[in-house]
Amino acid sequence: MGIHVKRWCFLALVASSAYLLRDSFDPATLANARVLVTGASTGIGEEIAYHYARAGAELVLTARREHALQEVKRRCLELGAKNVSLVVADMASHNAREPVVAEALSALGGLDYLVLNHIGWTPFKMWDGDVNHTRWLMEVNFLSYIHLATSALPYLAQSKGSIIVLSSLTAKNPIPYTTSYAASKFALEGFFSSLRHELIMQNNPVSITLCILGLIDTQSAMEKIKDKITLPAYPASDAALAVVSAGAGRQREMYYPWYVGPLCFFRDWFPQYRDWIIQSMYHHSSQEEKENP
Repeated sequence: MGIHVKRWCFLALVASSAYLLRDSFDPATLANARVLVTGASTGIGEEIAYHYARAGAELVLTARREHALQEVKRRCLELGAKNVSLVVADMASHNAREPVVAEALSALGGLDYLVLNHIGWTPFKMWDGDVNHTRWLMEVNFLSYIHLATSALPYLAQSKGSIIVLSSLTAKNPIPYTTSYAASKFALEGFFSSLRHELIMQNNPVSITLCILGLIDTQSAMEKIKDKITLPAYPASDAALAVVSAGAGRQREMYYPWYVGPLCFFRDWFPQYRDWIIQSMYHHSSQEEKENP
C-alpha cells in the first residue's frame, strides 16, 4: 500500500510541477529594470547578463577580470541593453563589496534586481583536510553574498525589488568531491531561506529567489568533472533564462534542469538508494585516489 501511495504522490508532483513550470515569462516586464549581476564575466553570469540585455534592462556587471567584462558589455549593448556599467572587484575582499553596491546605485539611480552568482574556485576531489581553503571559499561563496544583500536591501525595499541567489543541487543533496563547495551552498540556503521568512514577517516587499541548479555546461564545470562523473550537462544559456524568469516571477525557488526538482522533493524518501545512485555516477577507485592525492 505504501509503495502505491508514494507512486501516486510522485505522479501528482510531476503533473503539478509541469503546470507550475509552464513558460509564462514575458521579457518585456524587464525593460528598463535596474540590475546588478555578480560573476558576470563568464559562464552562467555572462548568460544572465545577455538575457537581461535582450529585455532592455540597465545593467551593472561585476567580476575580477576587466577584459572579459568589457567583452560582455560590448555584447550586452549589441543585444539591446539600455546601458551597461562595469565594476571590477574581487569578492574575496571584504572591502570590495559595499563599493560595488554603491557604484551600482550611482550608475542606475536605484536597484530592482540583485543577482548573486559569483563563486570561488574549488577543486572537484575528495576532502584533503584543507581547512584554509574552506574558510576562503565560505568568504567568497557565502559571506560576500550576505554582505552584498545587506548593503542592497534598503534600496531593493524602495523599488519592491528582488534578490536572486544562484545555488546548487549540492545545497539539497550533497554529492562526493564537493565538501567545501556544498558547505557554502548549504549556508546560502539556510541564510536566505531564514531571511525570506523575516522579510515577510516585517512586510518588507523584497522577494528572494533561490535557484537550485544541476550540472551546467560552463567551461569551468566541464574542466573539473572531466573523466570523473557520468551525468549530462545542460546549457548555461537555458539555465540563465530560467534564473531570469524565476526572478521576474518572484518565485520562492527555481529548479533546473528537469531532474533537480524531483531529486530535491524526494531526497529523504529512499536515502540508501539515493546515495547509491549518486555514488554510481562517479568514476573512482581507491588506488587512483592514492596515486593522485
